[in-house]
Amino acid sequence: MADENMQYQLVTFQLGEELYGVDIMDVKEIVKVQAVRPIPNAPYYVEGIINLRSEIIPIINLHKRFHIQKRVKPSEDELDDEDEGGFIILDIEGNKIGIIIDRIARVVQIEKGNIKPPPQMLSGIGTEYIEGVVRQENTYLIILDTRKMFNANELQKIIPSA
Repeated sequence: MADENMQYQLVTFQLGEELYGVDIMDVKEIVKVQAVRPIPNAPYYVEGIINLRSEIIPIINLHKRFHIQKRVKPSEDELDDEDEGGFIILDIEGNKIGIIIDRIARVVQIEKGNIKPPPQMLSGIGTEYIEGVVRQENTYLIILDTRKMFNANELQKIIPSA
């Protein structure tokens, strides 16, 4: 993070009660929830696979991986289109991986100088997966490092050909 004034674009989403963000350059697309086929003997946090336009994509459940409670759904009269969960399809080192989200938020621009180092432990996620934290209005935005979450070892467990 050499240039403090450099802008950083993040796709933000809710997971449990917290707001998270990932680098927009790692996001291939955002899709609505669809049927996930389980994979026998997959790691506990791999929900299964989906077929997205003839491409097989593994789906990771970050709730299970990071021991995060699912977000409490609002009542029917509070529900709007943004309250639907879905999948964010990430492109990590040429491998597509989907992560389950509770709610998509928006794309935000953050100045790199505003990104603070993560505290020692945050919402059950180890700091090794967190790039930084940014104060936003009355909450914090936790920036995830997708390269560390899905390193080469991890990718081999999830995608046999990786």
